[in-house]
Amino acid sequence: MIALVTGFDPFGGDAVNPSSLAVSRLRKNIGTVTVVTAVLPTSYAKSASVLREAIDEAKPDIVLCVGQAGGRTELSLERIGINVQDARIPDNDRQQPIDLPVRADGPAAYFATLPVKACVAEMRKAGLPAAVSNTAGTFVCNHILYSLMDIIASHPAKMRGGFLHIPYVPEQAARLGGAPSMAVDDIVRGIEIIVATSAARTTDIHTAEGRIS
Repeated sequence: MIALVTGFDPFGGDAVNPSSLAVSRLRKNIGTVTVVTAVLPTSYAKSASVLREAIDEAKPDIVLCVGQAGGRTELSLERIGINVQDARIPDNDRQQPIDLPVRADGPAAYFATLPVKACVAEMRKAGLPAAVSNTAGTFVCNHILYSLMDIIASHPAKMRGGFLHIPYVPEQAARLGGAPSMAVDDIVRGIEIIVATSAARTTDIHTAEGRIS
């Protein structure tokens, strides 16, 4: 089994993006899963095409995209991506779409197809703060979750996909004056748990995880 895990390059004036830091530290093999990694540009225009190229090259069974969500306190595994681009700040191409769809003729939303609740339960068992998130925002992270699931919907090969939002790392929090943060090693552990759990099961657990973020 092959898992493609992606991070993003830094954006918004930051020198680092914890998603690419964590992805670069993943083990090459997690159990029987071979892990392939890629870094996506924080760009509405470019990120989906880079992701598609990585998928075509890796031929994965599982795709997990990872992105920074400054201010969050937990590893937030996203349930849904919506067909909206509405940028609070410009992306790395200095583009700031407002009220535009990801795909003009696309469905309103796509659900992730990884076992989201089971993955969150396993992260919690490992002592990591984790949650099911019901909003991936409307910046490039949501754009890539929606784009990923759109690619999967029409791809000839079968694969499952999802998106993980992660907090700042401590060096960012120190600069920002006490924002929530998480050590890179813990983020790496969370990603590896998601990959292992997704490889081990194709169905999710049935438990309440209703929240608004």
